[in-house]
Parts: sequence; structure tokens; C-alpha cells
Amino acid sequence: MLLLPRLFLALVCLFTLLPWSGESMASEPKVVRIDPALRNGRVEIDADIEIQLNDQLREAAERGLPLYFTADLTITRSRWWWLDSTVADTSMTWRIVYNALTRQWRAGVGELSLPVRSLDDAMDMIRHIRGWAVADAGDFKPGVKYEGQLRLRLDTSLLARPFQVNALNSSSWSLSTPWTSFDFAIADDGNPDR
Repeated sequence: MLLLPRLFLALVCLFTLLPWSGESMASEPKVVRIDPALRNGRVEIDADIEIQLNDQLREAAERGLPLYFTADLTITRSRWWWLDSTVADTSMTWRIVYNALTRQWRAGVGELSLPVRSLDDAMDMIRHIRGWAVADAGDFKPGVKYEGQLRLRLDTSLLARPFQVNALNSSSWSLSTPWTSFDFAIADDGNPDR
């Protein structure tokens, strides 16, 4: 008779001592939508990505450490007689930084950075890629199927050297979506078919 209450008490103690954290319960980063579009003579990519910063990355950003996120994209056309032909192989890097003196967040691509209200607003720029011009429309033939892959990753290679060492030794700094595949073809009217 006493065995059942003791077993229940042991299970309660076990579950209260397990390391439950928000990080372990957070969803894995993933690309949820990729839409190629033909605009102004260029093939542009619109994408939505689910990615959350863990507590360690959020704290580092709030202390002024710039975070760099890189989206990598490849678009290929398969050929039966040789290796696949690469039509586009490009990347785009965003920089998020907090200036403690002005108490202002800035986010942007390349030399262009814009003020944003918060770290979450800066991450929204990265989560919702819009109008990323990846190739000229003339590089694509109508009616031919093209295959692409996209991923987003925290680019630790752009961090200062001491933080690169820390990033190599910590799993908190390895934030990346898996490669997500998509395919499309340019229709005769010039619009992408999916």
C-alpha cells in the first residue's frame, strides 16, 4: 500500500528537478514560406522565417554586441547531360546592434541601417524577407523548372574574435534554420509558377 504514494512522490520530485527551460521548449528555427516573384526585370524572393533568440543571444545584443544574420540562397536548373546549372548563389547579411549611449536599436543590410524601436522589431526585419533581388529575369527561361534552397543562420564569423571563440564552444550561438527547398518556373507571361 505504501509503495504507490512513494512512487508518486518520487515522480513529482523527478519532474520538479528536471531542467525545464524556455529554450528547450521553443520551436526549432525554420523557413515557413518562400515566394519567388518577377518584378522590374529581376527575380525577387519573399520569405517568412520562424526564428527566436535564446536568452544568451538576447542578453549579448542588449549589452551592445552586434548580431549578424545571413540568408543563403541557391537556385539551380537540372540538366540531364551534366551537373546542375547554378543560376543564383547569393547571400544577404543583416546587422542588429544596440547603442547604449543613445539607447537605440539599429538594423539593416550592408552600410544601410535604420533605427528600430526594439530587438523584436529588428528581428521582424529578418523574419520577413521582402523584395530580395537575387538574379536578372533574363537568366531564367520560360517553362523551365528551377529548384532553390534557402536558409537563415546566425553568422558568428562576423563577430569580434573573442566572441567567435565563445561561439565555437557554446551551443547557444549555433542558431540556424535547415535548408528549405522550393521550386518554380517562369511562365510565358513572365510570372513565376509554383
